[in-house]
Amino acid sequence: MLYMPKKRRAGIANAVLIIISSVLFGGGLYLLSLVAAPTILPYIEKNTVDVSKLDGPKVGSNRVIIPKINVDIAYGEGTAALDRGAQWRYPERGNPEKGGNFIIAAHRFSLAATPQATLVQSPFYHIDKLAKDDEIIVDYNGKRYGYKVDKIYDVKPTQVEIEAPSSTSKMTLYTCSLGGASDGRVVIEARPLGEVTIQTQPDSTTS
Repeated sequence: MLYMPKKRRAGIANAVLIIISSVLFGGGLYLLSLVAAPTILPYIEKNTVDVSKLDGPKVGSNRVIIPKINVDIAYGEGTAALDRGAQWRYPERGNPEKGGNFIIAAHRFSLAATPQATLVQSPFYHIDKLAKDDEIIVDYNGKRYGYKVDKIYDVKPTQVEIEAPSSTSKMTLYTCSLGGASDGRVVIEARPLGEVTIQTQPDSTTS
């Protein structure tokens, strides 16, 4: 009969326990890095939206740009657009050119495989930092439009009236609360400023 000394068995058990503990600890740290990505990464990577350095609007490249919270994302139709930036909800109800209720939705927080991917898929994480009169820039069909924040409020998941057609031109921007989709939504309503032009080069005649 083969015999394994007690000390050797205890040593193996301890080694297995250490390995398991290390894996769990490392996994916990990585999960923490994913959760903290939208808060920490912008400072580490110095990702800021500089309006003066924006490329001009292009046909086929519709974007929502919110300088205050460093958002510069594409928007498009269909739920798949949420993974690439933002979803344009009910296009027939409004757009920057014709008015109506121009509705844009995006993730507040979406856990992904890496911290960078989590940051990309959580574009509206800092939406609570927006305030009245903050600027929103929208590229639509090769033209650039401006908006200013008018209202900020919370609604329940059942309050779908935020997406209702409107005879007044406005932009409705919304996302889930940090408690998740079942907890509620944060809504931003913005008034249109019309087509805008951004000066991308400093005026050499000024001091």
